[in-house]
Amino acid sequence: LVLPDYVPSAWLARLRAATAELMDRSRTITQSTDIYVLEEGHTADNPRLHRVTSPQDQHMVFWEFDTDPIMTDLAADVVGPDVKFHHQKLNVKSERGSRGFKWYQDIPAWPHTDYSPVTIGVYIDGCTEEQGPLAFVRGSHEGPLYSQYDSNGNFVVRVRDEDLAWVRPEMIVRAVGGPGTTVLLNCRTIHGSEANRGDRPRPLLLPVYSSADSFAYTASPITSPHLGDIVRGKPARFASFDPRPCELPPDFRGGYRPPWLAQK
Repeated sequence: LVLPDYVPSAWLARLRAATAELMDRSRTITQSTDIYVLEEGHTADNPRLHRVTSPQDQHMVFWEFDTDPIMTDLAADVVGPDVKFHHQKLNVKSERGSRGFKWYQDIPAWPHTDYSPVTIGVYIDGCTEEQGPLAFVRGSHEGPLYSQYDSNGNFVVRVRDEDLAWVRPEMIVRAVGGPGTTVLLNCRTIHGSEANRGDRPRPLLLPVYSSADSFAYTASPITSPHLGDIVRGKPARFASFDPRPCELPPDFRGGYRPPWLAQK
């Protein structure tokens, strides 16, 4: 679901300023860390980022935004009145970059007891076709989950090409729009993106929420002190269970290998 210009300008200004601060901090980084994932060509004079992991733990503005009704009420529209926070990324996706993301589904990386988890993506500065927008296979959230292991048993966070031979160009939707355009992504949707070929970064904030009665049953690849926080409504006394199976990811307690490395 794409909501054009959903986030108002006052919030966008705060998010831009916070993003600029994180970009400035990255000037001292010379190789990717658990927080900063660098894009090719990153230098102190020209900081280039692919991602900031858990930005809500790096700058208070992001957590204030995640817990504002503008986001939590929106999440409640699709997960129910009681809303839980799971994790967040800030995909900066610097200009003229080298990294896209191949077709995949979210939930096999962090399985829950049901399929309520939703990613709410906010284009802080908007996104054009040439900037590598999020792309979706229309209606795929109602279809099956596919394996994200390759033929050698490696967890590569992508669906095998042969499993998607049925996807036709007219089934693909690219989410573009101006600043504040917001995308709601069902956790079963097949999606991906191309590299940013434009001359501007494409910062996309990606908090993930679920219903309060949905519980992750594997270790999260992205940890945070806010993991599991109830951000709207009240905690659950019982868990919700969806009987449809979900393939398990590797045991991330031993460390997390970022998906762009697995997809290389």
